[in-house]
Amino acid sequence: MTFNSFTGSIPDLGNLRLLKRLFLAENNLTGEAFKGELKFLSYLTNCRHLENIDVSLNQLNGVLPTSLGNLSASLQIFSAFGSKIKGTIPVGVGNLTSLTGMYLDSNELTGVIPNTIGKLKNLERIYLEYNRLEGYIPTDICQLSKLGDIYISHNMIRGAIPACFGELKSLQRVFLDSNNLTSTIPLNFWNLNGLVGLNLSTNSFKGYLPSEISNLKVATDMDLSWNQFSGDIPSIIGRAQSIVYLSLAHNRLQGTIPESLSNLISLETLDLSSNNLSGMIPKSLEALRYLRHFNVSVNELEGEIPSGGCFSNFSAESFRQNHELCGVARLHVLPCRTKHSKSKSVSSLIKYVVPPLLSTILMVTVVLLLIRKRNQYVKMKMEESQLAAILSPIAYLRNVSYLELVRATNSFSESNLLGKGSYGSVYRGELNDGTDVAVKVFHSLTEEATNSFYAECKILSNIRHRNLTKILSCCSTTDFKALVLDYMPNGNLERWLYSQDYCLSMLQRLNIAIDIASALEYLHCGLTTPIVHCDLKPNNILLDEDMTAHLCDFGIAKIFEQDMHMAQTKTLATIGYMAPEYGTHGIVSTSGDIYSYGIILLEMFTGKKPTDDMFGETMNLKCFVGESLHRKSLMEVLDSDLMRDVEQFSEVVQQFVSSIFCLGLECLKDCPEDRISISNIVDSLRKAKIEYLAIRGKAEKVV
Repeated sequence: MTFNSFTGSIPDLGNLRLLKRLFLAENNLTGEAFKGELKFLSYLTNCRHLENIDVSLNQLNGVLPTSLGNLSASLQIFSAFGSKIKGTIPVGVGNLTSLTGMYLDSNELTGVIPNTIGKLKNLERIYLEYNRLEGYIPTDICQLSKLGDIYISHNMIRGAIPACFGELKSLQRVFLDSNNLTSTIPLNFWNLNGLVGLNLSTNSFKGYLPSEISNLKVATDMDLSWNQFSGDIPSIIGRAQSIVYLSLAHNRLQGTIPESLSNLISLETLDLSSNNLSGMIPKSLEALRYLRHFNVSVNELEGEIPSGGCFSNFSAESFRQNHELCGVARLHVLPCRTKHSKSKSVSSLIKYVVPPLLSTILMVTVVLLLIRKRNQYVKMKMEESQLAAILSPIAYLRNVSYLELVRATNSFSESNLLGKGSYGSVYRGELNDGTDVAVKVFHSLTEEATNSFYAECKILSNIRHRNLTKILSCCSTTDFKALVLDYMPNGNLERWLYSQDYCLSMLQRLNIAIDIASALEYLHCGLTTPIVHCDLKPNNILLDEDMTAHLCDFGIAKIFEQDMHMAQTKTLATIGYMAPEYGTHGIVSTSGDIYSYGIILLEMFTGKKPTDDMFGETMNLKCFVGESLHRKSLMEVLDSDLMRDVEQFSEVVQQFVSSIFCLGLECLKDCPEDRISISNIVDSLRKAKIEYLAIRGKAEKVV
């Protein structure tokens, strides 16, 4: 009876005494509850021959009964994933000693994994991921000698992996990612030579990667990213020759990239980004014929980037922020110098340049010393004059010295650091009068950062709006430039969308969407010279103590002179948020901001980043939402954190959500001229808010 559209509650089936298999998955069935417990499961305790129960992908909305352990002693499979089951896993589950598979993933389970699970001697597969389980992994689990698959990802499990895990020789797949696990990984864990898939990412594991990692000779997928592993990558990792996917990104690894990685002949993905790796990229990696995804960005690598084999297909994104790398121009790195040109240029230097240089250097030094002080003085006065002209519209600016900013930020300490960007860092500070501020310090030694500083000064001095960040002061010398801005205690929108510690309600998201649209309407329509932000993204949306949104970071914004409708730029915005015409031709217009806003609107209500791993060449956020609209399955793409807001009146809210998604898609038209105007966006959102408040008010009256 699976794959149907049955509705209503599951009836009492306890009189079917000879029932062996119950398959009710993928319907719209509910579970009638008594004191919160699902009654139909209690009734099934009378069916003593039951071997398989599958009620997955329904709307059960209840708690597993304490009588669960009284189900048939013959029960082998219990599957109820994706069925909105709440509460804890009953201790009595340990009585189901014939159980081989337990599938309770993608529910709303809380509490701990019971120790009695160690009694399930025949258990081969346990799936508990995507719940809200906490506590520790019970050591009793090590008694499950037949256990092959364990999935506990995306919970709040803490502590260490039990040392006895290495004794579970039948393990094939271990997925413990996205928890709060700490400590080091037990050494005997790497002796699980039957492991096929391993994912320990997004935890806080520490320590070195041991050479025993090479024992995983049949492993095809290994993800250890987003932890705190340190030390070198083991040189013999190449012995694990079955690996297809390997990610060690976002750790603290150092040393060189091992040559032995070229022995991983089946490798398709290799991600070593965001570590402290040094040395050269081994040329032998060119031999990896199946390698499609390669990322060594944000390291300290040097030398020539290999150009043969698979490397001919990689883009600049694979190598960014490795300042000593060189190679072909398309990779956005410096060109390499050949050995011949080096030796030739060195000999020419010695023969023709050095002698006259030595003879004149004394004279030049004297002259330079004389004019250096004068130039510094002139430059300082010019910058002061330029800055004064820019900031003249702001009457309320207070004077803040460099020394006051040093004291305010505790000498720009790491503990005060709020975030880093392309052109500088932002620190929290407290001025002498007790005012909490955010101090944006620019990397003043780079021309781009200096230009960004003056651009922000110019724009912020000419705008006034409740949803735009407010400049309080600035500080500029020849070697230091900073803006002093209002401090936003609730951080940025990115943190609220993707942190387990925060959750935005439907109304809060709608208010934020209105705030940012209002800010854009002011920038595009409320000024004599329109301003295009050019870099809209959740990181640039700050939230104050009242959760009011403020648009910030105008470092690459463009001011349009009178009668201008578009411009060109070489400064790229953020991938995933910039309009197609911006990325391909560098064309900037107010329509480009509309496109970025549309992406953010869909992201806020789906909980999916435009750069999410699920998206690729054939699927993106726009298509993801568009297809759900076509299929009328919006609840499947709505952020799961919002489901609590809509459970009681989902049919009505679906129309509301549909209007939000349709508005987002109107912003994402391929042709800039076809995109909806910002004024219409503001009007639509305000109407949507009135509609939503009316829906919620009716629901609350019913309750």
